[in-house]
Amino acid sequence: MSSTTPTLDSDVAVMMEQPSWKKTKLSLERPYKDDKGERIPVLLDITPDGVQVFEPPQDPIKLLGENLRRIFIERGVDFFERQDALRATGDLSIPQALDTKDDKLEPDQQEEGVSKAHMNPEELFKMRMEIMPQLFTALGEMTHARELLSLLLASSAPTDPSPVLSLPSSTLTASIVTKPSPIPSVDAFNAQLTIGGKDEALRKASSIFKAAANNLERSRLRGQRYWVDALKIRRANWGLVPAPLPFGAPTGKGADKTSKDFFVSFGLEESPAHFRRRAVGHMATYETSSHVLVFPHRQRVRLQVSLVLTDSSGLFRTASNSITSLSDASLEDSLKIAQREMVEEELFSVLIKEASTLPTASARVAERLIVIDAAQGMELKFELVDGDAVNAQESNKSDERLPATCNLIYFALQGLLLSLHASQKSQRLSSANTQHPPSVFPNKAPLLQPIIDLLQYQVFCDRIKVELDKMVSALLKAGIPSSLRFDAVGESGHQLVEHFAANETARRIGGEALLRIDVRQTLRLTFLSPSSLTAHLPQATLPIASIPQLVQLLSDEVERCLLNRLCEVGSQVCERVGATWFVDFVSGKAVGRWEGNILNFRVIFDKDFAIHSSAYRLNRASHQLSLLETYTPETSISLVAWLQELLEKTILES
Repeated sequence: MSSTTPTLDSDVAVMMEQPSWKKTKLSLERPYKDDKGERIPVLLDITPDGVQVFEPPQDPIKLLGENLRRIFIERGVDFFERQDALRATGDLSIPQALDTKDDKLEPDQQEEGVSKAHMNPEELFKMRMEIMPQLFTALGEMTHARELLSLLLASSAPTDPSPVLSLPSSTLTASIVTKPSPIPSVDAFNAQLTIGGKDEALRKASSIFKAAANNLERSRLRGQRYWVDALKIRRANWGLVPAPLPFGAPTGKGADKTSKDFFVSFGLEESPAHFRRRAVGHMATYETSSHVLVFPHRQRVRLQVSLVLTDSSGLFRTASNSITSLSDASLEDSLKIAQREMVEEELFSVLIKEASTLPTASARVAERLIVIDAAQGMELKFELVDGDAVNAQESNKSDERLPATCNLIYFALQGLLLSLHASQKSQRLSSANTQHPPSVFPNKAPLLQPIIDLLQYQVFCDRIKVELDKMVSALLKAGIPSSLRFDAVGESGHQLVEHFAANETARRIGGEALLRIDVRQTLRLTFLSPSSLTAHLPQATLPIASIPQLVQLLSDEVERCLLNRLCEVGSQVCERVGATWFVDFVSGKAVGRWEGNILNFRVIFDKDFAIHSSAYRLNRASHQLSLLETYTPETSISLVAWLQELLEKTILES
């Protein structure tokens, strides 16, 4: 038994390994529906004219009624009563229920019954003595019949005289029996059965051949599209590199090491090696749903640049750059998206390295998030987000400068990365050409530092502009005509790009502000990134180191201009009395003298640059100053008009 089991298992395995067309089996079930699902009528006969005679459709209820009526006609009306009576008397011709009482015997009784079923030698000899005479009798009868048949067959030959009397020909005759021809309906059914089985087998075989033909056609079209796409990639100037040999390929001496395929390389030329190894894709050799190229190392993440501003009241304003999402249905778009994602991943890796070396800002680094305190009340965030959910966070629509600044940072980082690659390449080539390479101390943060300087410069310019706007509004409220021209960035767009691509010393942005007071005197301020401010005065050029110093400078200069203006107005009004007006820069006041009168005017600025002025009269007898009148921002007239009215009233009184 153990020797036959492996043979059966091997036969089963061989049958399982056979192709599907060898496993096709013909169904012997009588077909009852055609290919269209309609019922096939039963063919009864075919006439010599070729007309097919079908079985008429029968009603099953009517057929059952006819069968029951035939039972009573052929077997009598009392057929069922007689059957019940025969079962009651125990007639052997009626099937009886099996007696299951023997099954409930005990095991000892069953063993005794089995032992009684076996015959002993005496019983066997007795049975033999009874059967042997009957067998000998049957043998004699068979021998007699054989001799009789031989005699009858020999009597038909006339040449062999026989002493046995010939019997008349009508007594025993020989005939040839042939198989009767089948019924036409049965023959037609057999033909339908054969044709149906062959039709099913042919249909299965044709479906197999059709599937194989479709696979061959798809393979041909896929191979043709493969090389067409490869030529498109090459024509678009994407890099093609030979693919490595497959696993297990021979690499010994004399082996064929020719690459049988290629990879598409879309990484930057000067990128690190691990990014260039990941920036590869290959053509799909199998049927894909939507993607033309297969990128095994693609992570589908995008770089999002965000700015968070906090004002003095504690309100937050957040904005992010606009991430453009392209469909990767075409070959060119899929390569562009994959290249952009790889460049942004390289940018994020460089930003992580530089975040800990920033000299003018603090940073917090996570796996996919970098938060930098760029300036006062400003946070800069770099985050790798899911590419399928781009533009999920909407920016604040009230301030359109924030999204524009984020977009500028995003594109400036790409330009700085290319500049970094170019400088690394030039250093590598210069070190290869010279025996001793020059000692170069590169910037520790070539990408982040220009961005931080730019943001700090923006905050610095905003604070300067706020102070200058306060001064202009105070002058206008006092009735002094003034104007401000503020240019934060004096360079053009082309020069700004060159500044980003330049070295660290030449990568500084500058601007200027020009404050014109009373259409006659000007105050010029120049600033340089990240936070350098210089005031150009008529007497000197002063560097300004803080905002309070700027406020004091503006107050002094505007006060000097206002005092000069008051002297001019006083000279015009008091011209008929022969008054003398001059400015005392030591005490900070304008003094007017004429016969019997000495007037002093002072100009004071509060914390919001609001202008206050006071007029004092000097008593020559007591040499004491008495306050005449005060000018405040709530006064309905301008400062010059207030001075004119005061002088007219004083002249009339004197």
